[in-house]
Amino acid sequence: MEAATVAAPFSSFVTSTQNSSSSSSSPCSLLLSRKKKNLGSVNLRFKSRLSVRASSSTSDSVVTLLDYGAGNVRSIRNALRHLGFSIKDVQTPGDILNADRLIFPGVGAFAPAMDVLNKTGMGEALCTYIENDRPFLGICLGLQLLFDSSEENGPVKGLGVIPGTIGRFDSSAGGIRVPHIGWNALQVGNDSDILDDVGNRHVYFVHSYRAIPSNENKDWVSSTCHYGESFISSIRRGNVHAVQFHPEKSGGMMFYSKVGLSVLRRFLDPKSSSKQVIACLDVRTNDKGDLVVTKGDQYDVREQSNENEVRNLGKPVDLARQYYKDGADEISFLNITGFRDFPLGDLPMIQVLRYTSENVFVPLTVGGGIRDFTDATGRYYSSLEVAAEYFRSGADKISIGSDAVYAAEEFIKSGAKTGKSSLEQISRVYGNQAVVVSIDPRRVYVNDPDDVPYKVIRVTNPGPNGEEYAWYQCTVSGGREGRPIGAYELAKAVEELGAGEILLNCIDCDGQGKGFDTDLVKLISDSVGIPVIASSGAGTPEHFSEVFETTNASAALAAGIFHRKEVPIQSVKEHLLEKSIEVRM
Repeated sequence: MEAATVAAPFSSFVTSTQNSSSSSSSPCSLLLSRKKKNLGSVNLRFKSRLSVRASSSTSDSVVTLLDYGAGNVRSIRNALRHLGFSIKDVQTPGDILNADRLIFPGVGAFAPAMDVLNKTGMGEALCTYIENDRPFLGICLGLQLLFDSSEENGPVKGLGVIPGTIGRFDSSAGGIRVPHIGWNALQVGNDSDILDDVGNRHVYFVHSYRAIPSNENKDWVSSTCHYGESFISSIRRGNVHAVQFHPEKSGGMMFYSKVGLSVLRRFLDPKSSSKQVIACLDVRTNDKGDLVVTKGDQYDVREQSNENEVRNLGKPVDLARQYYKDGADEISFLNITGFRDFPLGDLPMIQVLRYTSENVFVPLTVGGGIRDFTDATGRYYSSLEVAAEYFRSGADKISIGSDAVYAAEEFIKSGAKTGKSSLEQISRVYGNQAVVVSIDPRRVYVNDPDDVPYKVIRVTNPGPNGEEYAWYQCTVSGGREGRPIGAYELAKAVEELGAGEILLNCIDCDGQGKGFDTDLVKLISDSVGIPVIASSGAGTPEHFSEVFETTNASAALAAGIFHRKEVPIQSVKEHLLEKSIEVRM
């Protein structure tokens, strides 16, 4: 870790006021012209001189920072340290070319910055780095320098990566004040990547000059902002990103919140994203025929009373709306009604989806009975028809349980995909992001890993007879029937068949309130490349942080503690933030 005060390597150049950039070609345009003229020998000499790619920094926790010494970059350094990264300062052009990830927090004026880049050879190195689609994040002036030129003390030629000219805000446009200092919202476009968590939150700007979107640079623009006029607030192409605002200053009341650091976090670790808290609603008809939300203890949904009635915890649409208002990132409906033998006749559940989707604007998942079937008249319905009706009614994703187990067993047995299972059909038509596989295993203790032909792990808590090992047997029919397949084998198979997400329930923990089965969640989340949702056993906010800190779960789901108002969703998220676990607030 560098000292608190670091002398930037290029500070001696900053005081130069000579505008050598204004009359020379940009470094990137020079590279392009060399290629166009096919001057291979020149390009080879350039590459040799700058020692292209001999990565000296292979650590995933190191960020290379191009700090040319013109202003305060302490905040970005502090933010990077807070995220757990150490900083390597650029000293030579080779440091740029050898960087695993490069951040350029440009501060100051355009012309002096270009002077530094040109005189040190950093400009050419930076162009080569960007041209090779290496991970790059420019901030403020670090965005502007990528353009053809700037009117600031100019015209001054820029790096020439992006078509367009940087111009001063027109103070006559709507009576705006220049510089633009303060908070503003972004209009985020598609494929924005590192801005995915920003949404309509405000970010912090401080600048007098801006880039205007045009037909020539439209393919680069990932977001715009309005201040008297529309200007480019961020660009993205491949691994190359730049933002006009200051992400390290954009935390508002909570600096270390999603808004403040999500941009940096997503750039530094593309695989990282905020953890999700999901509310699950088990929906079925009670003995009176009313559709209710219920909750089982190890899948038993009836009260332990003389009446033995179905446990009623509320109305599905009302609860879904409340959980959305409380901050749930997703609502999951599990359809356990008596209509499962004829899911297209389940009009109440379809209506639940339709009414919920009118007022709930987070993803809705529905599961139960989504498979091929034949009705009483002999008419055949494909799983695609069933899924299509749910999608039309407001579902974003469908969850497949028992049918996925049978498909996985057949796949493992034959070693070939048939393309006929509901999992394969729906994934092929709607994409794997629309298909969740719900896995319901029970823990089976064994004395020796070789006792069974399934994946066996050493468990944290020994079994009733002191057993140190266990495997997880998958079940079907709501946990009533065990199958000859383990959760590990099932997860690997369904990923291959087209699942886009796994909902991992542990029957042993269901309704116990003692925490998720982290042994199981770690086993599966380490074994597949698709998101895994931890389910069953949550009783306190600490159980959520535990599963996120000890496993690679992408989300955690709870039902009973939310229905009974024992733990509010907001309390869970506030606790996760206190534990530095990123969540949407």
